[in-house]
Amino acid sequence: MLDTVVAYLQQADPSSVYAVLFLSAYFENVIPPIPGDVPIALAGYLLAFNHITFVSALFWSTTGSVAGFMTVFLLSRFLGLKLYAAGQSEVRHKFAQSIHKLFPPSEMEVVRQKFSGHGYLAVVVNRFLFGSRAVICIVAGMLHLKVSLVLLASLVSSLLWNILLLSSGYLLGSNWDKIGQYAVYFSAPFTILFVGLMVWAVVKYLKKRKQGEAGA
Repeated sequence: MLDTVVAYLQQADPSSVYAVLFLSAYFENVIPPIPGDVPIALAGYLLAFNHITFVSALFWSTTGSVAGFMTVFLLSRFLGLKLYAAGQSEVRHKFAQSIHKLFPPSEMEVVRQKFSGHGYLAVVVNRFLFGSRAVICIVAGMLHLKVSLVLLASLVSSLLWNILLLSSGYLLGSNWDKIGQYAVYFSAPFTILFVGLMVWAVVKYLKKRKQGEAGA
């Protein structure tokens, strides 16, 4: 099956290849089980056949990644604002009450104030983190981060990651399908560092809150 797809794309019109890149990169964010990295690595391999260009492949894959990320982010942000806005209808109010029991509005506001800066950092490195891209889309929206800054951070993250994937696919040649193994090596250091930073920030926040409660 995969060999058939590769053979087809080697001969396909460039516009078809770019469409596959855009759609796979977009839906990877919207429907996480879809593997968005594999087609980009494949595109890197296809560069050797001279019917697509690096710049165009990078443009369409990055545009798809950013569009998919922003779609989920904006939906999450819209839902978050609705859930924590006053004056909802009775049905929405009941739904909001159940959410408020898990995430009280007062605590959510404190979390947004304390961790919004880390939220932008999470968006910047999200493409390099293992298995957390979809979660970061949603959390960034719930934190009500600024749309313009999230767009910029997502663009930087996707651009750097896709350059890495395209370059790796080209260098690996016919072994481009092993990109999944190498992606783990790329992601592991960033994931460990970021998780460590988040744990440190949460521990620091809880300790400060506990000290505040004790002082009161």
